[in-house]
Amino acid sequence: MGFTRLLPLDSTVAGSVEVRLPATQVLLPGVVDTHVHVNEPGRTEWEGFASATAAAAAGGVTTIIDMPLNSIPPTTTVAALDLKRAAAAPQASVHVGFWGGVVPENLGSLRALHDAGVFGFKAFLSPSGVEEFPELSADELLTAALEIAAFGGLLLVHAEDPRVLEGATYPDGPTYADFVMSRPDEAEVSAIATVIDAVRRTGVRAHVLHLSSAAALPQLAAARREGLPITVETCPHYLSFAVEGIDDGATQFKCCPPIRSAANRELLWQGLSDGLIDLVASDHSPATQELKLGHGGDFALAWGGISGLQLSLAAVWSGAKERGIGLDRVAGWMSRATADFVGLPTKGRIEVGAAADLVAFAPDETFLVRADELRHRNPVTAFDGVSLHGRVHETWVAGRSVYSAHDVRSPGHAGSLLTG
Repeated sequence: MGFTRLLPLDSTVAGSVEVRLPATQVLLPGVVDTHVHVNEPGRTEWEGFASATAAAAAGGVTTIIDMPLNSIPPTTTVAALDLKRAAAAPQASVHVGFWGGVVPENLGSLRALHDAGVFGFKAFLSPSGVEEFPELSADELLTAALEIAAFGGLLLVHAEDPRVLEGATYPDGPTYADFVMSRPDEAEVSAIATVIDAVRRTGVRAHVLHLSSAAALPQLAAARREGLPITVETCPHYLSFAVEGIDDGATQFKCCPPIRSAANRELLWQGLSDGLIDLVASDHSPATQELKLGHGGDFALAWGGISGLQLSLAAVWSGAKERGIGLDRVAGWMSRATADFVGLPTKGRIEVGAAADLVAFAPDETFLVRADELRHRNPVTAFDGVSLHGRVHETWVAGRSVYSAHDVRSPGHAGSLLTG
């Protein structure tokens, strides 16, 4: 039985195992990934709590917050939340919390989900890709913002303007640059302006999900100067890849909003370094091989989403290391900032009284990603064949080892269910 909290160095404890890390490894706080699509129940063949949390543990992630889609039913009612919890409880290797969803059908009834313990509410301004989770109009977003602000909740937004998307028609096919032009920067810039307006008019706390376009950073900076309660995240794939390096037909790279230019990527890194982008989360959005790769390389037909939960820490550290950014800042963006964002003050840090959710990490080791060796349910990832820095050697959740690179046996399920 492991310790659940960190104690002062001079504490007397009755331990049976002493762990000493070699000089090549450092002890990190467990990553808190606030943007994970587990998809169970309903689309468990895409992922599931057993495989997702095993992959998380192998990547140094000790807490995940599950998105309200693409499960069936989506987490838009208390009954659906109960189904999620029942599915997760016996399988979770790491801590699991849940976002709620806001769709036109549940406007006016969000307080019940808030009281049941979701961490906040996700909305789409453009079609989500699944019919059971429809988008909100700008007026409906304002209605949701008013409702959520009334009980002090948090609104998360997939910010792409459907009017811009409808007007940006480019040829379907295998060319990633054409796909990017079908979802231009202006779609994010316009939608984020709508979110900022809703925050200004209602006072709701709002969060912009998976920012891919650095063109939106100036208006976000202006909103901050105005004192508006708005935060923003970006994702490992936007910090790792660029459209110039994506081959024709490589639909494992499709995501919405899309991966953009190398120059844009560097501006995202600058936004992180300057503190304008608050945090990094994986947006792990897996699917089956058939959905991702089974359409002859046509980006219009392939499922959009990057599978990268197990690799997020190494991917961001690799990019940071290349740019002379320290591991402490990576841990800040992926552990402490994410924990603080969702109100988990004992997660994402190493200090007396914090949870014993820890990672033994070798920052100078490199490894070649092989999709079929990852613990995700389906062997598809944009990182396949990429060499990354930083290897997780062991992960502890509440003081119990849930992953060891030197022991392939399953350690069982040590995770707990979290409430907002």
